[in-house]
Amino acid sequence: MTGQAKIVVWLLAVLCGLAAVGLGVVAAIADLDTAGQVASVAGSIAGLAGVALSCYTLVRPSAAGSHGTAATAAGARSVAAGGSIGRAVTGDRVTLTTPPVPPAVAGISGSAQAMGERGVAAAGGVGEAFTGDDTRA
Repeated sequence: MTGQAKIVVWLLAVLCGLAAVGLGVVAAIADLDTAGQVASVAGSIAGLAGVALSCYTLVRPSAAGSHGTAATAAGARSVAAGGSIGRAVTGDRVTLTTPPVPPAVAGISGSAQAMGERGVAAAGGVGEAFTGDDTRA
């Protein structure tokens, strides 16, 4: 979540808290009928805002499709991923003695196509790729 999104979430949380306190004050000062009418109007406005936000979320372009996250690398013994790859091994007789390195970029999704012998492609990050023979890592 970006910094701007966090600020919006906190502002909405504070606004909802203030609305709840306001409805409590109306119920204490006025009568329950007035408080019920105010709560009904506030609930209707909140419901309409929720519908508008849902519609906006449905029609906006997806983050993966808008950033061009497609990756290509194809052929015999190749590896491709629409997200991130921690470790890709395509070589023969590779001895792995260390844990995989985490990919540099996480949480990105898209499409990847492998082309070329022992090619490695990822729409996200690649932590390690071993494509040769007789490798010790």
